[in-house]
Amino acid sequence: MHTDELLQRQARRLEILNRIAKTISRDLDLERTVQTVTDVATELSGAKFGAFFYNMTNQSGESYVLYTLSGAPREAFEKFGMPRNTAIFDPTFRGTGIVRSDDIRNDPRYGKMSPHFGMPQGHLPVVSYLAVPVMGRSNEVLGGLFFGHDQPAMFGAEIEELIAGVAAHAAIAIENARLHAAAKIGIEQRSAAEAVAQQLAAVVEGSDDAILTKDLNSIITSWNKGAEQLFGYTAEEIVGKSVMVLIPLNPAEEEAKILARIRAGERVHHYETVRQRKDGSLVEISLTVSPVRNLQGEIIGASKIARDITELKRAQQQQKMILREMDHRVKNLFALTGGLVALSARSAKTPADLAANIQQRLGALARAHDLTISVSSGDTPHTERPTTMHALIAAVISPYDGTNADGNPRFAVRGADTAISPQSATSVALLIHEFATNAAKYGALSSPKGQVQIDCSQDADKFFLAWSESGGPAVAGRPDGDGFGTLLARTTVEGQLSGTLEREWRPEGLKILIAVSRSRLVG
Repeated sequence: MHTDELLQRQARRLEILNRIAKTISRDLDLERTVQTVTDVATELSGAKFGAFFYNMTNQSGESYVLYTLSGAPREAFEKFGMPRNTAIFDPTFRGTGIVRSDDIRNDPRYGKMSPHFGMPQGHLPVVSYLAVPVMGRSNEVLGGLFFGHDQPAMFGAEIEELIAGVAAHAAIAIENARLHAAAKIGIEQRSAAEAVAQQLAAVVEGSDDAILTKDLNSIITSWNKGAEQLFGYTAEEIVGKSVMVLIPLNPAEEEAKILARIRAGERVHHYETVRQRKDGSLVEISLTVSPVRNLQGEIIGASKIARDITELKRAQQQQKMILREMDHRVKNLFALTGGLVALSARSAKTPADLAANIQQRLGALARAHDLTISVSSGDTPHTERPTTMHALIAAVISPYDGTNADGNPRFAVRGADTAISPQSATSVALLIHEFATNAAKYGALSSPKGQVQIDCSQDADKFFLAWSESGGPAVAGRPDGDGFGTLLARTTVEGQLSGTLEREWRPEGLKILIAVSRSRLVG
């Protein structure tokens, strides 16, 4: 009969444990799981009250926070604060064993620590005491189940064994709940990271700047649309190849310096360099290079942002040219004024004649300037006045026109004529003015008998102009170096008029041969 009762008890115990296991295994919420365990275990043990303390560790050591309570209001424990690692609590908090006492007041470990030396005043009455550690798979103490009763000898060996089984199931359920919570957080973090990554990918893909990444072996690993537009390679063509294909000058040296700084964790801020497109052409860029790290913080490559600065460079060069041109023009203005005075003085017989000649020449120069300007200094444009090559030449050289000491014309313009657009007129006027100024300074117009002959001709595509000086100082040969005037003339002809300019340093005088595009002249 005793054996049958024992078997029945064991069967009942297994049934209870299975039912508990099924109940708590279905719920992955940590708080509900622990509360369920506390309630069920308190009921099974026959305790007046039960509690579960969750094991927390902070910088100052271990502490134990009241997590759930059954059979008594939470306020009954809250005013006493967190339980301390006393001799009675230590086996449970350390996971060294179960503590069961018929009367805890008689336990030699009880009442040994200040300030209470036993139960604090107002504490729930505890005589029978049972404490079971809840151990995880790796022997981590997840917490402890504590039970009390105000009567002695309420917890026997059978209850102890039953609660130990509950604690084992509780440990599995708690760890599962913790894993579920951690996985949920991980999923949320990954989802957030993926959303951010998608946003960043959209920004990168839609950027007008060229953005690419490479590994530490300089192999390109990503390539956006901006890079395709700037360099001409599609992602399919370039990903997997070395970034060296983009570096035309000293590729190994430049790339080695960049990689050394990237490996050191440095960011290479905007610096200007040159890269090579797929078609072989070169492009000036501003480049920023930053380290790329993996989840462990290790540097695994670099990201590059390249911006085309060709137009910026061109604008800077144009600005420099304009400033130099302004400086040159101001200096030429003084030289021109001096030349006009000198020319006028040769033919003037009285101060009044001199003044009249100078006024006439300055007036002619002003008319030439007005002829070449199509937009006023204000906001209202002038009406564009079409002009021809001969008319423009006449207007520009009018300050120097007249007769020489032999009574011959200073200038002779012959040959074909052509219309000139207002935009080209400014360039041609500047060019003729430069030739005339130099002739007045050093060439034929600096001599009383000097002359200049201008011959014009054209074919289907080109307009030709030959400037021939004679009667001036003998020309010893080509001077050393090119001055700004020569550079400006060549830039005007080759850059703006899409033509060529040649000089012949003849003993009798300089000859300049110009060939320009007719389409550029007429606009």
